[in-house]
This record gives sequence, structure tokens and C-alpha cells, in this order.
Amino acid sequence: MADVLLVYKKNFEGIHDESLQLVKDVLNSQSDSLRVDIRAREQVRRADFIGRDLVIVLGGDGTLTSISHNIDSNTPVMGVNSHPRSDDPNGSLGFYMDSDIDTFSDDLDAALSGTAITNQLPRLQATIETTSGNKIRSDPAMNDLLVANTHQYAPSKYHLRRGDIDIEQHSSGLLFSTWLGQGAWFNQISRKANLGDAGDSETHYLVIARDLDSQIEDETYLAWTNEPTVITSDMHRGYVVPDGWDEYQFNRGATITVDLTGPILQLLTFRNTMKERFRQS
Repeated sequence: MADVLLVYKKNFEGIHDESLQLVKDVLNSQSDSLRVDIRAREQVRRADFIGRDLVIVLGGDGTLTSISHNIDSNTPVMGVNSHPRSDDPNGSLGFYMDSDIDTFSDDLDAALSGTAITNQLPRLQATIETTSGNKIRSDPAMNDLLVANTHQYAPSKYHLRRGDIDIEQHSSGLLFSTWLGQGAWFNQISRKANLGDAGDSETHYLVIARDLDSQIEDETYLAWTNEPTVITSDMHRGYVVPDGWDEYQFNRGATITVDLTGPILQLLTFRNTMKERFRQS
């Protein structure tokens, strides 16, 4: 029997409750071949993800990014949009959610039979080394990762090294993004669109320094790179925030290394690859 975990968005809105019931009905109809556990996003724990043959995420992109750090590189995950914007302008875009209630039954069969499209998504990760030598690894980020002063009214001060770059910078924070993730927060900050090369998306990432007075004209402020970015903090207190969720704090003198070596995410799609979905979005 396939071991399946369903994680759903719990907000007591009728549309999400209806979608959850429909998904449960499909899963119950295959109870002879599936072992299914069901958890609300707010109640799920890392241990719930261990040993699963498939993780189903019902909700929107925020539901997926909020729990994706629990999913290892060996476990396929499928996103099911519980409230598509195509049906309601107030719904979810669901960029990573290629399934919906109408297609779920067929998509589930494809996922379990191995005929779905498997997208190997690279993820960003930060390693914080404190002045006492302790090392802390952040959760992996599907979309973006922020390094900034915890006091947002104060500038982020740091020494930055990447390849031939070796400079002091003052900014309102460094934002890193995967190629697919640039459609999220990164796109709201940069005046440019569709940066980078899809062919290098497994090895390269985007980084932008939200500088206080720069026009962001060179790679010291905006880059598409495959080299680690290393910063040494000159802030009393800063933090690393992957995908807008958990915060990892550091103090002055700490070294933060950001690269694309986080565990991959096996995201299943059913009609188009994620690169094709990005081009269509």
C-alpha cells in the first residue's frame, strides 16, 4: 500500500472545506491501495513526513512553502489548488499547484503510477557560523531567502564576498531567489523581469542587494550566479528568513554563506513542466 500524507489549509472558509471533503472522498475510494494520514498545516510536524510515498498539499503556494522544508529530496509532493483564481478572482494563483479539485482523481493516479512529470527543484540554504564556531543550517527555501537587519528601520551592514567581489555594503537587506522563485517577492523588488537562464536554473540563483542609494547597475547589487555568497555581519543583530517563515538570528561578526545546495524538492506536475508554467505565467 502507498503511504500518503495529505496536508491542508485550515481557515474555516467554505471553499477550502468543500475542496478538502472532495479530496478525502477520492482518497477514501482508493482505501484498498492507500494508507492516508491527514494533517492541518498548523498541526503538522517534521516526523509526519518521514517514509511517505507521496505528500499531497491542498491549498495555495503559501501552504506549500510553509511546510516544504519538512519534505526531503526522496519524497514526491503534489500541490492541489483548493481555490483557483481561474474560478474566482479572489482565489489563489497556485503557481506550484498544477492540480485542482476537477483534475485531482486523474492526477493522483498519475502520481502513484509514476507517470506524472517530476520537477527537480533546487533550493536555497544558508549556513550561519557564529563567532564561537557554531554552525546553523537554515531550512531550505523554494522561492527566496532574506538576510537583513532585524530592525528594518536600520540599514543592513556587512562585508560581502562572491567570486571576485569583495566589498562593504550598506543596504536594506540581501534577497536571494531561485529561478522559479523570482515570480514571488523578488519580482516586487527588482524592476527587471525573467532574469537568468532557465538552462542554468539547477545551478544558479539570483541575488539582489536592496541598496539605499544604488541604481543596481552591476553584479555587486544584482547577480545571477552559481558561486556562494558569503557575508560577514556588521549588524548588532540580523536574521535569515527562508520563504518568509522561520527566522534564524545572528549577531555581529557572524558569517552567513548562501548557496543552492539545499536538498532538491521533487514537485509533481501533470500537464506542463514548472519551467513551462513559469513561461506561461
